Amino acid sequence: AMEKSYMSLFLMLVAISCALAKDAGKKETKETTAKPKLPQTLSRGWGDQLIWTQTYEEALFRAKHSNKPLMIIHHLEDCPHSQALKKVFAEHKDIQKLAEKFILLNLVYETTDKNLSPDGQYVPRILFIDPSLTVRADITGRYSNRLYAYEPSDISLLYSNMQKAMKLLKTEL
Repeated sequence: AMEKSYMSLFLMLVAISCALAKDAGKKETKETTAKPKLPQTLSRGWGDQLIWTQTYEEALFRAKHSNKPLMIIHHLEDCPHSQALKKVFAEHKDIQKLAEKFILLNLVYETTDKNLSPDGQYVPRILFIDPSLTVRADITGRYSNRLYAYEPSDISLLYSNMQKAMKLLKTEL
């Protein structure tokens, strides 16, 4: 029953944000498509001082050639859970510092790569990929039904998972 009420609340929020976004989106699309995107917009608010890759392919290439792990954040701009996690992530100084050692990608769309949705397409979801381009299925959040989901209260777990992704890297290579 609790899941049902969460789901209906979530669907209601999505409906409201879609209705609100329609009016705001009309004016914006002409302006934003005309201007070239500036690199810092790639952060989408997850850490403006960090270097973000633009595409999954670019991120894989960089991870492989720099020998750094890749951290992929799947999120949606109108998802309250994504927004809440983004705020905590961007304000967490240790995470922002550690994130500099990763190849970073945040996606607001699904990729066709099934490796990036091993247990379904939900947001927010964060996966780690090592430089051998293997998805780290051993680095997960605390939810058994959404292995790669993190909530704002899980930020310290996310931080230790980032450390784990770095540590295993040193021992394996």
